[in-house]
Amino acid sequence: MRSLLCAAGAAGILWAAAVGPAAAADEPDGFTIGDSRITESSGLAASRAHPGIYWTHNDSDDGPYVYAVDGRTGRTVARITLRGIGTPRDVEAVSVGPDGNVYVGDIGDNLGGTWDHVWIYRFPEPKRLRDATVTAAQFTVKYADGPRDAEALMVHPRTGRVYIASKKQDGGGALYEGPRRLTATGTNTFRKVAPIDLWVTDGAFSPDGTRLVMRSYFGARMYHWRDGRPKDDIGSVGVPIQQQGESVTFTPDGRTLMYGSEGGDSEVQPVGLSGEQLPDSAKGAGTGTAAGAGADDGSGGNGAAGKGSSPDSGTSGAAEPGVVKGVLVLGLAAVVVLGARRMLRRR
Repeated sequence: MRSLLCAAGAAGILWAAAVGPAAAADEPDGFTIGDSRITESSGLAASRAHPGIYWTHNDSDDGPYVYAVDGRTGRTVARITLRGIGTPRDVEAVSVGPDGNVYVGDIGDNLGGTWDHVWIYRFPEPKRLRDATVTAAQFTVKYADGPRDAEALMVHPRTGRVYIASKKQDGGGALYEGPRRLTATGTNTFRKVAPIDLWVTDGAFSPDGTRLVMRSYFGARMYHWRDGRPKDDIGSVGVPIQQQGESVTFTPDGRTLMYGSEGGDSEVQPVGLSGEQLPDSAKGAGTGTAAGAGADDGSGGNGAAGKGSSPDSGTSGAAEPGVVKGVLVLGLAAVVVLGARRMLRRR
């Protein structure tokens, strides 16, 4: 038995060497939103100006408020009151643009897509986090193909263009593109640019703009973003089990998704990304490729952005980590088998 235990111990050492530290070792911790005022957190966006801070808001019936929550403690560090806008109706999403503004999507439609218009609010991300009242711009939004129910609003981090994803209805959900620049004096017409076969509750662009994630209550999908469109469906992405999965955002380094849920004391949970799910800049940071290389700005000038690999990928002569792990795993299996056979022969 001792020989078998020794063999198992050796196998365990080899396994630890093969897999190394857990893939999520650098993954940020999740947190619990402890503010008793936030009971229907429906959108989530990582701050650009304040590392570790996440913007969120309640669903309907809360008022013109947006909250800044510390991702380390779960404490609210600022409540921003929006003035200069009408009465919010069904706020469902929040996103931070490259212009330093926070965009709030009052885009839900609890009547199943019957309101002839919805709104987007925009205000500058505060330089100092404290309770404050700020003047926000209000933009009227309509869809070219008629009213939609939507819960996802995303601002591209390179172009600043605003996109809305509708929920699945009348044959499927879709991604809508806003005008190049929003106007506060007229109607902003959003036009369908791609189908999204998902009951979308939120979405987010990666910080470098090369990936788009769409989540539903129980699942999520990742897309390459090229030429201003979701070009390739990379596949499903892990989603934690939550009470009512409503929100998602990338961490600032693009290596992790943070998923949020409605409910009192709701948890925001991290899911690390790997392989093709990683944005191009995150891949570069891990492989020596120039960070941000291949990031698509939506102008159509980079048709190869979605692959995220260098031209000489696979030709450096270095063994792939997966191959090394495979060899070591086979080795530890052999150790276990040999140990077991020796024990049986002795008996």
